[in-house]
Amino acid sequence: MNAPAPRRIWRAPALRALLAQLLAFPLTLAAVWLLARAGILPAADDGTGAGAWLAVALVQGAWAALLSWRLGLATWWRAIALLFPACVLLARLAAETLALPPAAFLAVFVLLLLVYWSTFRTQVPYYPSGQAAWDTVAEQLPDRPLRIIDIGSGLGGLVLDLARRRPDCGVSGIELAPLPWLASSLRARLTGSRARFMRGDYENLNFGHYDVVFAYLSPAAMSALWRKASGEMRPGSMLLSYEFAIAERAPDRSFVTTDRKKILHLWHF
Repeated sequence: MNAPAPRRIWRAPALRALLAQLLAFPLTLAAVWLLARAGILPAADDGTGAGAWLAVALVQGAWAALLSWRLGLATWWRAIALLFPACVLLARLAAETLALPPAAFLAVFVLLLLVYWSTFRTQVPYYPSGQAAWDTVAEQLPDRPLRIIDIGSGLGGLVLDLARRRPDCGVSGIELAPLPWLASSLRARLTGSRARFMRGDYENLNFGHYDVVFAYLSPAAMSALWRKASGEMRPGSMLLSYEFAIAERAPDRSFVTTDRKKILHLWHF
């Protein structure tokens, strides 16, 4: 059973990372005041400029990294927490130096939002698979009509490739982020492909409607994927995961991709 929405949102590492930054702020103010009084750190407004502000940013990052550890965030989140304040400061200094308008930052934010959408919750960023993965997937498909779904289909490369190779199969993709979904849908229309693309969260799909489920997600999503697949997939179906394995059950087979760089894992049901 899925956790209630508020609980799922609280589990999002990005939200806990934000909380760490907020909790670190008053600690930073106190630490900087004490260090300045002791003569160890110059005050941020004493005319020393960017160097002093960078020191303040690093103190903020250090507190945030410590709090991220206490909140149970992974190692890379602690690194992000440490460097984030300094990166924000450097971005502001660059904007002042280059005279960038505020609208430029808004445009970048909107673009990233459309591409990554709810990555802060799902912990599944955009991972392009590539031709080597498509070739290896196609080699494992049984020689009979299949219903195939790519969960987190991105720009639609695998779905379009399989729809071309296997006209006997119904091939679909589902993508949560608006911009990749729009791009894949337009690609299908412009090329006359039979591939079908849906916008939505694969957690709302019933895997029992498909013979093959392909996933290229992230390590953080694999346990939940396995719970869903083991509860819904029918006998005779298969789950394919590119690069990332499942801790709860070893794959039935694993294949090195045609470029000999990554692994495709397969589970039979």
